[in-house]
Amino acid sequence: MLDVMSTKNVIAGNVIAENIIAPMSEAAIQTVRDLESVALQLPQQPIETSHLFHAGLYARSIVLPAGVVLTGALIKVATILIISGDVIMYVDGEARELHGYHVFAASAQRKQAFLALADTSMTMLFPSQAKTVEAAEEEFTGEADLLFSRGACGSNIITVTGE
Repeated sequence: MLDVMSTKNVIAGNVIAENIIAPMSEAAIQTVRDLESVALQLPQQPIETSHLFHAGLYARSIVLPAGVVLTGALIKVATILIISGDVIMYVDGEARELHGYHVFAASAQRKQAFLALADTSMTMLFPSQAKTVEAAEEEFTGEADLLFSRGACGSNIITVTGE
């Protein structure tokens, strides 16, 4: 039985609170854009993206190698974000070091940055009726052209179950 007295009520505001990532401020998004402009001038690390379409959900997973910085696209839909590993995550003016396994309710209007301290797996998923990777990417971001899955140094594994 659930002990209601020991359950925490969490109000996220503009920072990570427990397992919630709230929308980011325009200033924080600009900070990530500034980092991105510098990072794009550096040699790019190939990253493989695994895409899964199943049961009305779209999931995309990557492994971010240790020492690699990744700036994400601006996310325009609410998602679940799962992180397993050791990483520093920047979200809305706060850099937070994460170790182990974390599942976040992640709001729309966020553009995050990550620095992997060790190889780190990340999966983002959301409900979607998209039938192709391109359609799903356009659904979750207006910056699909920046995604590794569309770039020359990215590769893709696509699984569609039909369920």
